[in-house]
Amino acid sequence: MKKSENKPVKIIPLGGLEQIGMNITAIEYEDSIIVIDCGLSFPEDEMLGIDLVIPDVTYLKENADKVKGMVVTHGHEDHIGAIPYIEKELDIPIYTTRLTMALIEHKLEEHNILNDVRRKVVKHGQIINLGCFRIEFIRTNHSIVDAAALAIYTPAGILVHTGDFKVDFTPVFGEAIDLPRFGELGKKGVLALMADSTNVERPGYTQSEKTVGKTFDNLFADNKEHRIIIATFASNVDRVQQIINSAYKYGRKVIVEGRSMVNVINTASELGYINIPDNTLIEIERINDYPDEQIVLITTGSQGENMAALSRIAASLHNRVSIKPGDVVIFSSNPIPGNEKAVFKVINELEMKGAHVIFQDTHVSGHACQEELKLMYALTKPKYAIPVHGEYRHLKRHAELAIEMGVPKENVKILSTGDVLEIADDIFRTAGRVPAQGILVDGLGVGDVGNIVLRDRQQLSQNGLIIVVVTLGHEGGYLVAGPDIVSRGFVYVRESENLIDDCRDVVMDVLEDCFARNITDWNRIKNSIRDELGDFLWKKMKRSPMILPIITEV
Repeated sequence: MKKSENKPVKIIPLGGLEQIGMNITAIEYEDSIIVIDCGLSFPEDEMLGIDLVIPDVTYLKENADKVKGMVVTHGHEDHIGAIPYIEKELDIPIYTTRLTMALIEHKLEEHNILNDVRRKVVKHGQIINLGCFRIEFIRTNHSIVDAAALAIYTPAGILVHTGDFKVDFTPVFGEAIDLPRFGELGKKGVLALMADSTNVERPGYTQSEKTVGKTFDNLFADNKEHRIIIATFASNVDRVQQIINSAYKYGRKVIVEGRSMVNVINTASELGYINIPDNTLIEIERINDYPDEQIVLITTGSQGENMAALSRIAASLHNRVSIKPGDVVIFSSNPIPGNEKAVFKVINELEMKGAHVIFQDTHVSGHACQEELKLMYALTKPKYAIPVHGEYRHLKRHAELAIEMGVPKENVKILSTGDVLEIADDIFRTAGRVPAQGILVDGLGVGDVGNIVLRDRQQLSQNGLIIVVVTLGHEGGYLVAGPDIVSRGFVYVRESENLIDDCRDVVMDVLEDCFARNITDWNRIKNSIRDELGDFLWKKMKRSPMILPIITEV
């Protein structure tokens, strides 16, 4: 593709920076936009009642006629989870590898839009044309099969986006990462490298997934007389394959439990990405047909999620599985930052019921450590470096690593979500911002909960609610009934009668003052009640409940 020297290509991250999750990036050149990935993130602690956070695609909607397609690097939730929500607003054709597409199709089917979305399966090494872009899918390794990096040929030069990756020379399924191809791109000249930052703080190399298989073999050999329960990520098909291999070797039956786990394993099995020997897999209904030492249960819940199967088993809420003394429970994952408390709560519950919990040395990451990232820089020799996929500390450390690898300091840029980066051979600058706040999903409501509602929820959760009910005469100026005080989450009324009486007196004083000054506007009366009662409760209790005055008229 012929280079256009003077017109820059725009790189616009709409998510995935300064956080782990919600990965989505737009690449724009004149009248063409492509979208890389479209993931969700899970709510932070202060997002009370929120189920998911999806990216704000206002910019894509405003430029819908330019959007030529979406290319997806792999099938993890933080890269595909928001696709159904975005496809309902924007009709974008999707291009990705086989397993990734199957997982996306499952989501589209759940949202009843499968037949409305154009889809094309792409093989590693294949190149597709979208507008003025040519995109090549390059084989990589990750903790899910069929991951790909992208070489994006633009009129301004070649961009390489690694997706989530690691270098695994002995993968459980498929072939090793196509390092020679990255080297060939480096010889052609890579304008910019956008590489995964998740593990940039870790020195050395990420271990091969196969090392976990040996660990499982040893654990199975050491626990021949006990039932084994293993929690891992639903999407880690290779991990499940190795558990099944060890189970088969030691004559155990395998039960898969947890909705997302069952979905992924069924999909991977249908496509031939996992090999399950005959008569190894059994339904959970048959768990009592076999002695404990012949059972392995593979389950979701390795992150302590409330409704996941393992959490329900630990809390004695599961309708089929109860923990017995002697059960061996293996956590085949590391807690994602922020989930440690939930994970240790589940571990404590399991141990209290007599289980033996193992949570060390049974997991390897799917992300590149420092030496693998250095290898990627050495092969691609990019002119510019743009760290992606990580919190700010990851991006900053990645920027330092890029400089160590010879990228000039002025050619490395840490972006924020929503930044517009213009890049060409002699241009490397941020040029404005686009809307890119996360959209909150609460039940079936998408975007109807914003900062004001969240602030109200936080106040309610921290300080509770007081409702003041007052009935005024039709002409105003006199009280018919009340004031009645109702408390929810503030104090227990029956044990705080004196406080409630004092609140009633404060409201009476406010009403009498309003009547004396001929104030009949309900809003002014309500604000006066809020202000005076709020001041009284703060002085008396050092608490600030939400105060909700309700005025009726007869």
